[in-house]
Amino acid sequence: MGQQEQVATSLAGTVGTEIGASLTAVDAELARRYPGDPGTRQPVHTVYVPADAFEADTLRSWGDRALEALDEHAPDAAAFAEILSVPQELAEAVHDRVRAKLEREPVEDLRIDFEDGYGPRPDAEEDEAAARAARLVAGAYADGTAAPYTGIRMKCMEAAVRDRGIRTTDIFLTGLMRAGGLPDGLVLTLPKVTYPEQVTAFVRLLEAFEDTHGLPAGRIGFEIQIETSQSILAADGTAAVARMIDAAQGRATGLHYGTFDYSACVGVSPAYQASDHPAADHAKAVMQVAAAGTGVRVCDGSTNVLPVGPARQVHDAWRLHYGLTRRALARAYYQGWDMHPGHLPTRYAAVYTFYREGLDQAASRLAAYVAKAGGDVMDEPATAKALSGYLLRGIDCGALDTDEVARLTGLTRADLDGFASPRRGGLTVTAP
Repeated sequence: MGQQEQVATSLAGTVGTEIGASLTAVDAELARRYPGDPGTRQPVHTVYVPADAFEADTLRSWGDRALEALDEHAPDAAAFAEILSVPQELAEAVHDRVRAKLEREPVEDLRIDFEDGYGPRPDAEEDEAAARAARLVAGAYADGTAAPYTGIRMKCMEAAVRDRGIRTTDIFLTGLMRAGGLPDGLVLTLPKVTYPEQVTAFVRLLEAFEDTHGLPAGRIGFEIQIETSQSILAADGTAAVARMIDAAQGRATGLHYGTFDYSACVGVSPAYQASDHPAADHAKAVMQVAAAGTGVRVCDGSTNVLPVGPARQVHDAWRLHYGLTRRALARAYYQGWDMHPGHLPTRYAAVYTFYREGLDQAASRLAAYVAKAGGDVMDEPATAKALSGYLLRGIDCGALDTDEVARLTGLTRADLDGFASPRRGGLTVTAP
């Protein structure tokens, strides 16, 4: 072999060093602001129950009522698939998994509502309701009947209800601490946020609570509910929602779209207030871009069309909810609100169909990427990340089984985690 020719360069070695030094602050800022997805399970929905209606058996009651609706209005897989236009080859698997889910874990994320769903009450009454909610939540976690995620939506930081919201939050959190501590699945929702300063104020409240109880700084996170036009576009023309994420100082876990408050705020007539209205699409698109890479997740809103009444009316409401959920999933809104037990069958049917109909393609593309086997699609690392995230979400909600994904991809759960969240401190898997 001949002597290898020396590669020529023109720049002094100090140039790269100087550039690196000049970008040190940017590197740190990038890591701080955009840590990537946290790699934890994201619930497929949030169920809102008014605080005065919440009982120890609420979750089981919702599951039983959902099963009763299935039995009455779609007694078998073929009927359920025909109503929703689920592909025939998926009918049995989707129907069986929906029933199993409703029996095992009907609600993935519960929010006990002290805001719109609860309304103004005498202070003593709300005090007792907040303390009672803490007792019931603590008991549910102790006996294993709690939803994976549970918390409250307090009143907002606007002047008229600020003190009441602060007090309810304090009573609820204090009750949990006295019952043994804050559960891992604790979630708080701060509604009707208009200015970033309101987020800053809520952070101050949580800091004070953590200091009082000797909790680690940042232990308590919260969701920001987007229900006003000013939360999307501030008076100075900036995207206020991005500033709200920054104001949360790493505590924000989600951005929840409030379908009806936001629609009313921008003047949409009640008959057209829905999660697929162009105004809703714009707001959620801004939320999605603001949250991308920050670890903050976007949640779609709800429908107020309830599946109640005669069979034809129930079927129409089911088709609407199923279609809206499928539309949201295609737009990467993997979570939404459910307001009635009758929404649970179609929530899970839509989610399970979404993941099961894409399983074979996603698994084969990921396996080909790992093996560099080629195929008719040339995927990049970013796509491998998305494919892994898709499969993990399907596993987490019960649409897919770990074993079947492993059989199709040749990858373990740890492998999928590594592909899905390569910027976190954990395992990173690279293709051989």
